[in-house]
Amino acid sequence: MSSQSDSRLLVLHGLRLKGFAEPDDVAALVGLEPGDVIAQLEQLKGDELVLYREGRLTGWALTPAGRKAQEAGLQAELEGCGARDAVFDAYKRFLDLNNDLLGVCTAWQMKDEATINDHADPEYDKGVIDQLHELHGRVEPIIRNLEATLDRYCGYRARLEASLTKLRDGDAQWFTKPLIDSYHTVWFQLHEDLLNTLGIERSQEGTH
Repeated sequence: MSSQSDSRLLVLHGLRLKGFAEPDDVAALVGLEPGDVIAQLEQLKGDELVLYREGRLTGWALTPAGRKAQEAGLQAELEGCGARDAVFDAYKRFLDLNNDLLGVCTAWQMKDEATINDHADPEYDKGVIDQLHELHGRVEPIIRNLEATLDRYCGYRARLEASLTKLRDGDAQWFTKPLIDSYHTVWFQLHEDLLNTLGIERSQEGTH
């Protein structure tokens, strides 16, 4: 049975992954009700762990103290439920697939080094989506292992599958477009989640 994360930690973690976000976005990411997120944000604001910014980037964000609290909370969670080894094993297996994902995304954007994919060739696009589907079949068992370890990983598989469905239905933006839950966006977020959970800096990746 997987361990369930504390709601306060989930909100901190959601903001860490999103950078800036509105309550609905955090709720969708971490699997809480929007009202629960708002209540947690108000408490966290009182503790000076989050703030609300307006301007070019608008939304809730962590303060420096909030980042430290989030990192400490993740480490305490891992130690408390004995999940570090299982998450690290999943991370290493995920990392083995990461270059394959980058390669498939490149093939989606470029037919070769000099030719941009304008998506005018449905057979070419279908072939790349088939590659992505095959890759998804390899990452799915890793995500299932994560789901069985920590409950907060339960949203990623459904989000990846949703983007695959939209791609199969002909909506090309769900492959790599940023700022929506495209396949690449969710994959990147899962990667960041694993790094953050394990306390690994991206610059140190591969040295552990």
